[in-house]
Amino acid sequence: MYHQRLDYANRGIFATQSTGMNEGIMNESAPERSILPIVRDRDRAQLIETALQSFQHRVITLADGIEAIDFLYRRGDYVDAPRPDLILLELNLPDRDGLDLLAKIKTDPQLRRIPIVVLTTAASEADIFSTYLLQGNCHVVQSTDLDRLCQIVQRIEKFWFGIVTLPVA
Repeated sequence: MYHQRLDYANRGIFATQSTGMNEGIMNESAPERSILPIVRDRDRAQLIETALQSFQHRVITLADGIEAIDFLYRRGDYVDAPRPDLILLELNLPDRDGLDLLAKIKTDPQLRRIPIVVLTTAASEADIFSTYLLQGNCHVVQSTDLDRLCQIVQRIEKFWFGIVTLPVA
């Protein structure tokens, strides 16, 4: 397992790449997946990374919508960025509304196939409705309990990469 800090932008925005392997038997034929959490809070982002460490995935965490757009469109410092297989999108970003970012991704023919799990800290009916209206794949209320949040993230991973069949990029 390795955990490497990527310095894509040198702007104080954190981007982390983490790859881990299960302790048990590893499926050699399983492709490495790329997960892009877009989470404003550094502690919550680190918890998400920790929850995903036991899986064999590349995890690249960004803290704001502008960096996420640059990453997804492979602009600037992100020209070699991998296309994520799953996005975990927090709605309350510091520079852009998460629903606006969701709409931008889901209206782009090159990006709209990427599943997006919307993460919030409150169960606002308006946000839930908007998530699905804008073609978000699911809306998950993040627990304030850290152990519970870790379990939620692991279940999201198991669902999207263990049960669901995703299109090939």
